[in-house]
Amino acid sequence: MVMWVFGYGSLIWKPGFNYDDRLFGFIKGYRRVFYQGSTDHRGTPEFPGRTVTLEPAEGEICWGMAYKITKEEDQEVALTYLEVREKQYDQKAYVDLFTEPAASAPAVSGVLVYIGSPDKKLNENYLGPASVEEIASQIAHAEGPSGPNRDYLFQLEKALGLLGCEDKHVIDIAKEVRRILSEDEVTIS
Repeated sequence: MVMWVFGYGSLIWKPGFNYDDRLFGFIKGYRRVFYQGSTDHRGTPEFPGRTVTLEPAEGEICWGMAYKITKEEDQEVALTYLEVREKQYDQKAYVDLFTEPAASAPAVSGVLVYIGSPDKKLNENYLGPASVEEIASQIAHAEGPSGPNRDYLFQLEKALGLLGCEDKHVIDIAKEVRRILSEDEVTIS
C-alpha cells in the first residue's frame, strides 16, 4: 500500500526520508500559521521558537508538498523518523490533496499530515495567535539545536516562493523579521 505525507513547513524543503515521488498541491479547510512553539529544534524551553502548524479555516487552502512512499521499509523508516521530528505536534490527520484550484476531486486521498493542536493539555508547546510584530520578534531572536528560528522562516518563504506560492502570513512575518534584524544591526553598530 502506498503512503503519502503532506509537508507545509520544513518538510517542503527538507523531507529527511526516502520517497518515490512528490506532488505540489494544497489541502482545503486549513491555513498555515506560526502558532506552534519549538523547544527542540528552533528554540529552547526557556525561549521557544515558532514554527508553523495548521489551523482549521473554512474556505481557505494551504499549499505544500506531498511525498509518495511506496516501499514498506521506506514507509517504516519515514514514520519512525517523523514521529521523532514532529513529536511536538500532537495530532495526525488524513486529508485530501488537490493540485488544481478548480478540481472537485482530489489528486490523492488519505494523505498523512502532522498538526499542532491548540489544546494546551495535549500540546504544551502551542503558543497561539499573536501580532505579526510579536511573532516576528520571537522568531528573530530564538535559536535552538537546529539553528536560528529565522532560518526556518526564511527557508519556508524561499521554498514557497520557488513553488509560486504566496502565503501572506509567512511573507508579512519574514518582512518584519528583516526589519527587526536590520534595527538590531544598527543598535549593535
